[in-house]
Amino acid sequence: MIDEKRFVLHTWTKQADWNAATVVGGAGAWFWDEQGRRYLDLSSQAECCNLGHQHPAVVRAIREQAGRLCYISNAWGAQPRAELAQRIVALANSAPASIPDAKSTTQNPIYGRVFFTCDGAEATEHAIKMARRVTGRRKIVSRYRSYHGATHAALSVSGDARGWNTPDGLRDVARVLPPYCYRCPFGLRYPACGLRCADHVEEVIQQEGPGAVAALIAEPAAGTNGIAAPPEYWPRLREICDRYGILLIADEVMSGFGRCGAWFAWQAQAGQSIQDVAPDLFTMAKGLTGAHIPLGAICVAERVAACFDEQTLETGLTYSGHPLACAAGAAAIQAYADEDLIARAAQLGAWMFERLRAMQGLHGCIGDVRGLGLFACVEMVENTFPQPLPWLKELARAALQRGVSLAVRGNLMFICPPLVIEQADLEWGLSVIDELLP
Repeated sequence: MIDEKRFVLHTWTKQADWNAATVVGGAGAWFWDEQGRRYLDLSSQAECCNLGHQHPAVVRAIREQAGRLCYISNAWGAQPRAELAQRIVALANSAPASIPDAKSTTQNPIYGRVFFTCDGAEATEHAIKMARRVTGRRKIVSRYRSYHGATHAALSVSGDARGWNTPDGLRDVARVLPPYCYRCPFGLRYPACGLRCADHVEEVIQQEGPGAVAALIAEPAAGTNGIAAPPEYWPRLREICDRYGILLIADEVMSGFGRCGAWFAWQAQAGQSIQDVAPDLFTMAKGLTGAHIPLGAICVAERVAACFDEQTLETGLTYSGHPLACAAGAAAIQAYADEDLIARAAQLGAWMFERLRAMQGLHGCIGDVRGLGLFACVEMVENTFPQPLPWLKELARAALQRGVSLAVRGNLMFICPPLVIEQADLEWGLSVIDELLP
């Protein structure tokens, strides 16, 4: 067996610390290593294996497409690319958990075009580029404690510690304080706060000069920051952006494709109409193919996309709309629909949050449980300020020894299982965590 550590640089770690087993297979919510040890995947790896491991319909679609055509450049048409774009547009124009016919048309549709990338960070980069091109403005507003990818520009609009040691790759970025109710940066309590965090966004825009701001980028649901905003927050962002002619970009890379109990998390913020909450552009990746093949995309509102009918879209990627990846994406969307996984994520997620809050009542180290659907963030506490907790990593290692794979970061633990996980398996995994918590 080849010594991977000898030849591969691994992400987000000191290379001397990397010491992982070699995984050789997986099915559903489980995967196993070369020694035959099985692990329950409670993080969907990097919050991306929404369909679990080796979903047969997606694997079959990849094989069939490989037999027909592996690659053709974006300068030519490709049926898988057109089909996937049509499906994404149909989902974006629909109700949160509905399953529209890909060929169906919506009266006065909001969305009309899709730009394909290779991953989420690239989607962020190109969404920013489009917003600047369309508005003729330069400034981008983002949030502290946000994360939008590891490329230079994506890190520049991110607001967490992972960008501290990377020189800025993007100028004209202004940040706002996050809607962090558990540790409110304004020292207030929801709902008596009157959504001070949203007022703050407008104040920053006014100070930066509304006529200079091209876009506001934000995660409509919890991302790696683990922050879940009050339900009124996202509609307020939409109102503020409309007031000043600013484009609203939603980062759905983690939260999209059923993770939050809706096709896209911004749809879950809708009341009677998605018109009141729809972003002008939203990015996606991860769950788009269920992580079977790398693929990212930006769904673009018709009015924004129309700007490129007469002006050149000055960007490109060799693998934009790669036929193999798009075939996987179309099959993944069909699998979500056929197995009713969007509704299942909402239903099983409600049960999961009840279980986690019951655990919170038993363990004083759990300060807060928040999230949506099958996307839960558990914040651990030892003091009044969030900081890395070494014992949390030890807990994750102990869980792994018992066959449960967790995602932890700083003082946060994320429970984001594949949408196909059996409830009995999820209960077992949570019971292991329950037993290990101090």
